[in-house]
Amino acid sequence: MLPTPPQNPKRLIFAGLLGCLSLVGCRASAPSSSLPCQSQRHAGADFLVCQFDVREDDIRLFHSDGNNVPYYQFETLARELSEQGLSLIFAMNGGMYHQDRRPVGFYRDASGDQAQVNTNDGPGNFHLKPNGVFWLRDGQAGITESRAYLASGLDPLFATQSGPMLVIDGALHPGLNPDGTSRRRRNGVGVDAEGHAVYFVISDDAVSFHDFATLFRDNLKTPDALYIDGQISRVYVPSLRRNEAGADMGPILTVVD
Repeated sequence: MLPTPPQNPKRLIFAGLLGCLSLVGCRASAPSSSLPCQSQRHAGADFLVCQFDVREDDIRLFHSDGNNVPYYQFETLARELSEQGLSLIFAMNGGMYHQDRRPVGFYRDASGDQAQVNTNDGPGNFHLKPNGVFWLRDGQAGITESRAYLASGLDPLFATQSGPMLVIDGALHPGLNPDGTSRRRRNGVGVDAEGHAVYFVISDDAVSFHDFATLFRDNLKTPDALYIDGQISRVYVPSLRRNEAGADMGPILTVVD
C-alpha cells in the first residue's frame, strides 16, 4: 500500500471515430446490463461494481511468475496469461504489501503461501481490527474475520488478508465514523450470504470508509465485506476500455477466461 500520485479516475479520452488510442486511462460509457460490471451512484459518489459467480467464473489471485518476480502491472499478467491461451477479463489490486511487494497479511495462490495470517497490532488500515481474509475454494467464496479464520480450519485454494472489515455479519465495522473526513479512492470485495456472488467494487471518486461500507451493506446486501486498499486502488476491465496504470502492485485479484 505505497503512496502514488493522485489520479483522476473520471478522466475520459475521446478520439472521434478512432476510439481510444490506448487502454491506459480510458473509460467507457456506462456498461450494458449484459456485462458483469455496472456503474452505481451511492452517497453522492460513483462506483464500479463487478459481480461474478464463483461457481461459474474463474476467480484467482496472482502475485509472482515462475521465477518469483512479481507481476507488478496488469499488462504483464495479461500478457503471460495470453501466452497460456487465457484471457484476463477483470483485475484489481488484491491486497496490501510491503516495500518489496510481499503481502502484509495472509496470501495464498496457485504457487502456495507467501505470508501467514497476521493478527498483530499496528498502525494503518490493515490493523484497524477486525480485519479479515477473502478466500475461494471449490465453488465457494467467503470473507472471514482473521482470528475466526485461524480457528475455522479452512483450507482454500486462494486467499488474501486485508483490513479493515467493512461489513461483519450484516453490521458496519464499529470503528467507521459516519462523519469521517478521510476521503480516498477505495476498492474492496463483498460476498453474498450463500457464498456464491462475489462483488468487486472500486470507487471512481474519493469516498469515506463509512460511505464505502454502506454501499456493500445497503446496496449490495453483502453480510460481509472487506477493504482492500485506498492508496493504489485501480482496475482492469478491457471490455470497458479500462486499464488503469500506476505504481507497481503486489497481489492482484483477477477473473480469467
